[in-house]
Amino acid sequence: MRLSILLFGLAQAKYIVPGGRWHDTDGNLINAHAGGVTVDKEGKFWWFGEYKPQNQVEGGGVSVYSSDDLATWEHHGLALQPIPDHPFISPKNIIQRPKVIYSEELDKYEMWWHADNSSYGLLLQGLATSDTIGGPYTFVDATAPLGNWSQDFGIFTDYKDGRSYSLYSNGDRKEGRDVYITSINETGTGLDEVIHRFDKFDLEAPTIIQTDNSYYALMSHKTGYRPNNVVAFRADSLSGPWSQPFTVAPLNTRTYNSQSGFSLKIKGKKATTYLYLGDQWDSNSLWESRYIWLPMDINDKKKTLDVVWHDVYDLDVKSGEYKAIKGKEYRGINAKTTGNAFKQEANFASDNVILAGISGNDSTVTFEGIEGSGKPQWVSFYYQNTDDMGFGDQPGGSPDRIGGAWQLRRISSVVVNGDTKNVQTLYQRDTHKGIILSTPLQLTLPKGKNNKITVGGLWNGFDIKGADLDRIVVYPAEK
Repeated sequence: MRLSILLFGLAQAKYIVPGGRWHDTDGNLINAHAGGVTVDKEGKFWWFGEYKPQNQVEGGGVSVYSSDDLATWEHHGLALQPIPDHPFISPKNIIQRPKVIYSEELDKYEMWWHADNSSYGLLLQGLATSDTIGGPYTFVDATAPLGNWSQDFGIFTDYKDGRSYSLYSNGDRKEGRDVYITSINETGTGLDEVIHRFDKFDLEAPTIIQTDNSYYALMSHKTGYRPNNVVAFRADSLSGPWSQPFTVAPLNTRTYNSQSGFSLKIKGKKATTYLYLGDQWDSNSLWESRYIWLPMDINDKKKTLDVVWHDVYDLDVKSGEYKAIKGKEYRGINAKTTGNAFKQEANFASDNVILAGISGNDSTVTFEGIEGSGKPQWVSFYYQNTDDMGFGDQPGGSPDRIGGAWQLRRISSVVVNGDTKNVQTLYQRDTHKGIILSTPLQLTLPKGKNNKITVGGLWNGFDIKGADLDRIVVYPAEK
């Protein structure tokens, strides 16, 4: 039998903006975290992910969305609904990293996930089934895979033979700290045998992407909701031998402030694009955590894989091609400062200048002469946030430790043309000393070349400072 995920689709209509506020067709924020994308027999994409309630107290089940283009998503509610007092899928249970595959043997869709209690004491894999891909899914069982522990969970389907594999870390205990590749049985209802074990690398959030000649396994280090440098392994076969791990993004970008979780191959009529589908977690408001979906540049001859950053890109899932969208740049050296905001020497920044001291409404920076279209446009704010400079004697210890109290984010206010009644909030995650990253915000700029964008600081839990700014890039309105 075969457990298959088809890899084709329809034409693209909108841009993909990593780290942006993504809304569904009803205008609501997409709430589908640490999930995966399955493609049905008609070529429609179905995105399953953790539903995070705003109160962050109890679990909310599994959301499901559908799309023809990977950019425009329709919400279909909960594919897996929590059941009060259920031993495995009650609101108090852990339902994490859901993935869906299709069983040809049973003619059913099967949802797998990391099933646990609130103390992570069970370490099981859950299974639910449905006759239709959108659900609702009915709980079947939660079991220990071949008697082992199972924590962060993923699924990979080999396109050459249609066989699916369970990917899972076996926890943080001293006896664990491995990641397993285990084949799923003929009916898709259980596991067969361990194909490979990544021994004592102490990694999690596994996903595998396949080319014609190689397999690449991507995994995250264990730093809780704090991002880190994701690594990849390469092999000619799933059973190995696998290479030493290597980083997939520039060091100290912490994989563009994201964690691995899923990968998707888009094989079109003209090209093949490999997508990294990561999560940009915000432990202060998990429900609003963003999504970092980026192309991967894979070179089998050099045996390399790189996650490539684009502020805004256009992906045509029918042709398989994507292109980066070009924007107009406005540099900090030309901005105006007020109050305690100032231009500071920074040899890593544009023009060797960065805008620092942004705080509240009285210490701001203003970019002038900005051209607008009169329609919503994405604006990328390039910034440095050095809140990684924590030490062990600070409350919560170093910010890169699990359980640290440091916020690891700045929040800036953004005002267009002095309209203080319409203040936008810009979340700027931690970067690193000398590392400049970007975060997007969608703004409506009146048509013409006389617009102004003013950036101040908002309270983020420990002060009212915004991050240091390097420049902004204004992108054209979507087609």
